Amino acid sequence: MPEHLELQQLVGGVLQSSVRHRSLSWLQCSCPYLGIILATISSLFFSLCSVIVKGLVDINPIELATFRFIGVLLPSIPIAIYKEECFFPRGKRIILVLRCFVGTTGLMLSFYAFRHMPLADASVIIFSTPVFVAIFARLFLREQCGMFNVITILLTLVGVVLITRPPFFFHQDSANLVDEQVIETSYDVWGPVAALSSTLFGANAYVLLRALKGLHFSVIMTNFGAFALVYTLIVCYYLGALCWPLCGSDRVLVIALALFSFGGQILLTLALQYEQAGPVAIARSADIVFAFIWQIMFFKETPNVYSVLGALLVVSSVVLSGLRKWALALPRDSDLRKRLKFLFLE
Repeated sequence: MPEHLELQQLVGGVLQSSVRHRSLSWLQCSCPYLGIILATISSLFFSLCSVIVKGLVDINPIELATFRFIGVLLPSIPIAIYKEECFFPRGKRIILVLRCFVGTTGLMLSFYAFRHMPLADASVIIFSTPVFVAIFARLFLREQCGMFNVITILLTLVGVVLITRPPFFFHQDSANLVDEQVIETSYDVWGPVAALSSTLFGANAYVLLRALKGLHFSVIMTNFGAFALVYTLIVCYYLGALCWPLCGSDRVLVIALALFSFGGQILLTLALQYEQAGPVAIARSADIVFAFIWQIMFFKETPNVYSVLGALLVVSSVVLSGLRKWALALPRDSDLRKRLKFLFLE
């Protein structure tokens, strides 16, 4: 999910450098693909979160985001206390607040997109966040944006256009093929707008997290969870959506949302302790596969050709970016690195 956005961004830039030094040799030897397996299970948990968000139609998606953020905040506080970290350090406060605002808004928009779009389409668009990071890193951090980044960005944009099918490119109505019959569907324009906006907010969250590299992850997550909880409660109150789920099954699913969210975050963190960021990013592509499966199984929505082609383009861009990260981490004299030299296109 998407859902996983805030921790996926965090572990990619912050946790990685602080946990790699730990002794993990025994588990790595007994299961050399443990990191990939954990990342895939993490994707499963996050995809189930998106299913719950889409399925709980009687609960406002912003209220669901509130429960999601409780699952982020509660585990972070004791870790920060145990590490004796300053909760709101000087010199980083403005960036922390900006990161909290951007991350919270992005996640709320992603929840809205899950509710108002086909599950797989929303997941693919939101999953493309890492590809757009290069643009904002270039604008705000003056990082290089070479030819490789341009190619992956273009592939992603074409994929997003195929998925959203804007009217000025596609004049015909959206349609799904089910049992060889064409069923016309009304496509809520605000769903794609929310998904694209969530992607842009998520990319900016990546960039802000790079500026917070010196902080312990528990400080970032505690600030993020606390800010997000207050923010979503205010929005829920304004929308009149501040209420406890009515029936027993809805309450169980809300609790499951928080548990799956927390479980996905922990597994993603562990995956990056056992494996490099590149392979983990590739394994996280399983999120898209799960989204297509759940969309067909639970919501009886068959993706059309445009959605499948768009998903393939976006996933290809993310996989190429993951391969590039992995190749850059290989020794310079590695034969595999030499065979993957096409990924170093500048």
